[in-house]
Amino acid sequence: MSAFVISKRTNGNFKFTFASRRGKTIFTSIACKEKLDCETIIGSIQNDTGSFTFRKARTGSGKYFFRITRGGLVLATSRKFSTELLLQKGIDQFLKYSPEAETLDFSISEDVFAEADRVSEQ
Repeated sequence: MSAFVISKRTNGNFKFTFASRRGKTIFTSIACKEKLDCETIIGSIQNDTGSFTFRKARTGSGKYFFRITRGGLVLATSRKFSTELLLQKGIDQFLKYSPEAETLDFSISEDVFAEADRVSEQ
């Protein structure tokens, strides 16, 4: 299952990524000052994907990527894709799976899996 993953940047801001069913990051959001901002954007995406625009672009080295915008504001930028077909597959996967994707919050603790590690060591 695909997932939105909220995390904290080293500067204290928050971000979220959208990961495919295989765990590969499709895109990363802009920096948000509050976790609630991430949650609000994710909720908007899941409830009204049609109100967002996908702007396709290329890097100077020829890689493909897209930006998700709403009202002219860039909200997220995709990873780089080697072909236009893979770029479109990334967009299609996002459109298909984002409405039902779960949201994982890894911003609470730097060491999310520390508890599991302690249990396995015993």
